[in-house]
Amino acid sequence: MEQGTFSEHRGGRTRTPLSRLPIRLRLAVSVGAVTFLMLAVFAVAVRTLTEHHLKSHFDSQVTSQAETLGTTLATPLRYSMTNGQPSDLTPYLAYVGGGVVRLYAVDGTFYDESHDAPGLGPALSVNAQSGPYQVNGYRVVELKLLVAPGEIFLMQYGLPLSLLDSDLAGLDVLLILGVLAGAALAFAAGWLVARRAITPIAELTAAAGEIERTGDPTLTLPDPTADDEVAELSRTLSTMLTSLADARGRTESALERQRAFVADASHELRTPLTSVLANLELLEVSLTDQDRELARSALRSTQRMRRLVADLLLLARSDVKQTSAPQPVDLAALVIAAAAELEPACEHHELELDVQPATLLGNPDDLQRVAINLLENAIRHTPPGTHVRARTRTLRDGRVELVVADDGPGVAAEVKKHMFERFARGGGEAGGSFGLGLAIVQAVSDAHGGSVEVKSSSRTGAQFTLRFPGNVPLDGDSPIAASPDATAAPLAH
Repeated sequence: MEQGTFSEHRGGRTRTPLSRLPIRLRLAVSVGAVTFLMLAVFAVAVRTLTEHHLKSHFDSQVTSQAETLGTTLATPLRYSMTNGQPSDLTPYLAYVGGGVVRLYAVDGTFYDESHDAPGLGPALSVNAQSGPYQVNGYRVVELKLLVAPGEIFLMQYGLPLSLLDSDLAGLDVLLILGVLAGAALAFAAGWLVARRAITPIAELTAAAGEIERTGDPTLTLPDPTADDEVAELSRTLSTMLTSLADARGRTESALERQRAFVADASHELRTPLTSVLANLELLEVSLTDQDRELARSALRSTQRMRRLVADLLLLARSDVKQTSAPQPVDLAALVIAAAAELEPACEHHELELDVQPATLLGNPDDLQRVAINLLENAIRHTPPGTHVRARTRTLRDGRVELVVADDGPGVAAEVKKHMFERFARGGGEAGGSFGLGLAIVQAVSDAHGGSVEVKSSSRTGAQFTLRFPGNVPLDGDSPIAASPDATAAPLAH
């Protein structure tokens, strides 16, 4: 829809500018607008009726004053006829409220007029008498005056319409002020009423926001005192939240049982797997030729199963918050140990270590697993000849940092979205992966109060950065404690 239109169509409904306002303001504006229209119609009706009444009264006033003036002018007119000189008519107008007067002889010839009297139109014939009419801004009445036996004059008397217009202007001002004041009062009353009516809804909104913030559906919603639609909404929402809380409780209970089962099953599987692994190692030594190869294959499968069980046990313990007592751990030593463990697997990669003392409180086994997973992930997902670099250091703010980077093709956008999810595997994943490596990295990082950051580019490769709270002194047993600035030599292959 083009810009500049006064409404827009959304979901089959037309939205006007008023519909975008808060409901309180909409109610107040609606009440004010309706009141304004009603008062405006009433004001127009009052103005029309009052104008008609004032004009009728003004015409009666003009006629009455003209008749009074006609009686008053009889004497001076007789005197002026006697001496043959017109008299000054202006002083006589003071007795009838002002106005102007023009006198004509019976044959229609002009005879006399008051001072500054404008033209009031041609005089009528002696046999006619005109009611009030309007000319040149005056309301005019014409009368026949019998001054003496046989002597008749025609008199035009007019009052300025400005006297009537001033009364109507005052009435207009009063009506406009009344309409505006009434609409303003209606707007204020509508605002107060709307605010009072919306208060229970605002309380429900605040309570819903608190539930959204805390994620706790057991919080109680306010119960409005009035038994109206808002109270019905509150009861409905309360019932819905109760149902959601029950469903959430059942789901959490099921998940808790499932986590406990995975943890227990993983723990219990370690013992028989260890036994099977030891027996297969002994069997491999005692067999020859084809039988030995079969034993080696079974041994590899069992080792892979043991790694899977270990990963599942670690994640299960993380889910149920089962952690061992933290102890000082040097990330540099863990990275060196992880590189040594993976050295046979990085035959076609260049592995470089740049490690400095970086100690924190944590679980050394879990943190070493993180280092192994990051290095193994870089080796598995990059082509031969790729450089893989690992770095540890202590930042100025006391945190410790572990960085594992490579100059491979980077992480695909569709993989990056869910790379830390469990059992998420990239398209080129090697067969030995379960898709749990990065999920373990995320879980261990969260358990140690750390953070994980991923940067990826097709030109510069992928870089994983982990940061943990640090400031833990090294003990004398650390393999690099005696040489804080030591850097492990590259492991070239």
